Amino acid sequence: MIALRQVALQRGTQTLLENAELTLHAGHKAGIVGPNGAGKSSLFQLLLGELAPDKGEVEMSGGQRIAHMEQEVAALDRAIVDYVLDGDRELRATERALQEAQAGGDAHREAELHGHIEALDGYSARARASQLLVGLGFVQGDLERPLSDFSGGWRMRVNLARTLFMPSDILLLDEPTNHLDLDALLWLEQWLIRYPGTLLLISHDRDFLDAVCDYIVHFDQGRLVTYRGNYTAFERSRAEKLAQQQAEAAKQQARREEIERFVARFRAKATKARQAQSRLKMLERMETIAVAHVDSPFHFTFPAADKTSNPLLVLDEACLGYRGEEGDHAQLDHVKLTLLPGQRIGLLGPNGAGKSTLIKSLTGGLPLLAGKRVPGENLAIGYFAQHQVEGLDLSATPFLHVQRLSPTASDQEIRNFLGGFGFHGDDAFGEVGCFSGGEKARLALALVAWQKPNLLLLDEPTNHLDLEMREALTEALAGFEGTVIVVSHDRHLLRATVDEFWRVADHRVAPFDGDLDDYRVWLKARLEGERREARQDKAERQESTGMPREDRKAARRAAAELREKLRPLKRERDRVEAEMTKVEAALEEVETCLGDADLYTEESRKDELTETLARQGELKSRLDALEQQWLDAEEALEAAELRSEL
Repeated sequence: MIALRQVALQRGTQTLLENAELTLHAGHKAGIVGPNGAGKSSLFQLLLGELAPDKGEVEMSGGQRIAHMEQEVAALDRAIVDYVLDGDRELRATERALQEAQAGGDAHREAELHGHIEALDGYSARARASQLLVGLGFVQGDLERPLSDFSGGWRMRVNLARTLFMPSDILLLDEPTNHLDLDALLWLEQWLIRYPGTLLLISHDRDFLDAVCDYIVHFDQGRLVTYRGNYTAFERSRAEKLAQQQAEAAKQQARREEIERFVARFRAKATKARQAQSRLKMLERMETIAVAHVDSPFHFTFPAADKTSNPLLVLDEACLGYRGEEGDHAQLDHVKLTLLPGQRIGLLGPNGAGKSTLIKSLTGGLPLLAGKRVPGENLAIGYFAQHQVEGLDLSATPFLHVQRLSPTASDQEIRNFLGGFGFHGDDAFGEVGCFSGGEKARLALALVAWQKPNLLLLDEPTNHLDLEMREALTEALAGFEGTVIVVSHDRHLLRATVDEFWRVADHRVAPFDGDLDDYRVWLKARLEGERREARQDKAERQESTGMPREDRKAARRAAAELREKLRPLKRERDRVEAEMTKVEAALEEVETCLGDADLYTEESRKDELTETLARQGELKSRLDALEQQWLDAEEALEAAELRSEL
């Protein structure tokens, strides 16, 4: 159990916690939410014993093993799989002791240590570490490469794998999705759902919190307020609480009406495409979500350019990639696309397939290797990527950054604009070099919005942004009248802001006829196909090395026996998957009903609300059980396949 009792904590002149209370029991999965600077990371330091409270007590039941992800990783000359294995210190110490016993000829001690390694599941440790790294986006050929070969973002993935590998009863994760693409995020989500211990998760990804957490701990004006349920349930409870405060009623209504306007506008032109329909449902749901964020310090728009072109931009038979000393490296071939006014496109595809390359090529900043880029006469691009943050003038202020773009703009106009991005009062004149990563990202977005583009190109715009700022960005993008192309691992933002997807994979860019749920299915099928190909390649290599005929026969018999063993597991997995699809469809219907704002306000529908909420609970419980069955079946399959390869 974790308990904070009447805890007060102050950092410098800022009071983070005052008489805070928190109780979490074994097995709880709690999302920690609140604005940047509220004290979320300091809470982790309290639990780790790195900080002492100024008042009150922090209690943790004895013997708890805590795994915590470090935010900095040294560039070591150590193979990444060994770096992950080093996370299990007891196993590594036992392995060293075994080597000493073997060197000293102590057979009795050697046998004892072999038993201890087996008890620690040490003989499967390397395979388990490899699985974690592959799940987080590495390929088999990467596993023996040194940590120093990888960039900072990839080193953070290795560090995350090491943290997950550590034996633990309590897992503390601070923004684990920041350096992940959508594929790795989906894998991590499933891993954490299966994690049997207590999880405290700081994240600004609402879909991730929804999928993983059963409690939300909210930093609210120096208090810790615990809500039962996932992030969506937290929003609903908070919205109801705020709705009871009469002073906020007018502000809430204004926000609701604003979202209703672009819901109505989109409904008029929505197609029958699955993602367009998904977006319509998400926009309708945002009418109620907006109430929970009515006290957010962020509220802004993306004004569109006064003029536009039709088409805005054309790529014709383009080859996209990079020029280097050793020649051209092409990532995407035969790219033919036409961007029209008002299109809203999300880019999907495996890591490294070329999504960022496509966006850079559209900006004109990355020259084409072949083909043509034809911009419209009135094309005005707004481009956001991580290097925009790095390119800020650290010695300047937010006010000066905007003033440099528009020297004739009035001081008040600039200050009003920056206020929407959270730079109020003197914050607009603070030196950027002293800003946090989130503040720099907000400023970079503000500079994009100020320039009134008609084509927005956004590459992972939510990194370093807290939940309130993400919601404000989602609303601003949903209301933007220009053309949008976005790469993001934030599924809530994608569902609310794009109405079609393009898939970037296998050196091609092509429309993807589906929504994010369809993409998950496609991705799973692709991974299974890659595994089959890897097994087939392995078999062919064995044949080509001149394996004796008898051995080949034995290998084929073993493969046939394995297929026979796997068949019932696959049947069970497929059965559960079909049942999950039915329950998900029923749950979607129920949640559509719950998106009706009148259901909460009309007295005559109180019974209907109670029944619908009960039905939602039943379906979620059933879906949770089915997901666990599916994961168990998938895990059993993977374990059986792994045993056959070892």
